Amino acid sequence: MAAKRTFNIERLFQALGDNTRLRLLNLMGDQEICVCYFVEILGGPQPKISRHLAYLRSAGIISARREGRWMHYRIVMPPHLGASQILRQTLDWLQEDKGMQADRARLAKACCSPAKYALLEGAPLPTVIPQAPCETC
Repeated sequence: MAAKRTFNIERLFQALGDNTRLRLLNLMGDQEICVCYFVEILGGPQPKISRHLAYLRSAGIISARREGRWMHYRIVMPPHLGASQILRQTLDWLQEDKGMQADRARLAKACCSPAKYALLEGAPLPTVIPQAPCETC
């Protein structure tokens, strides 16, 4: 329970207050994705994308996993009930936004033909994360 009292809600709102970070969350959705896909889809330099991912990690709403040379990212629900609800509602809203839908369409296209994208050569495909029962829902 201590984590619920120490969760930094201000940091969560700051994390959600940037369009690039929202686009990253939108692309993750219920998937674990290699950073190379973010770079390809968003068209930004890898260090900038990595800084935004680090910000989201420090806000406690994504986690990272290394597999060889690949870094994989996924959304994790905050331990705080209110923060978890805010994040879920934000993710739901992102699904309805036309610009975010276009990003997801580019991701789907890249996943279907990664050989067409130099950055994705040998990259693992995004993996859907099974939904675990939620204690805060």
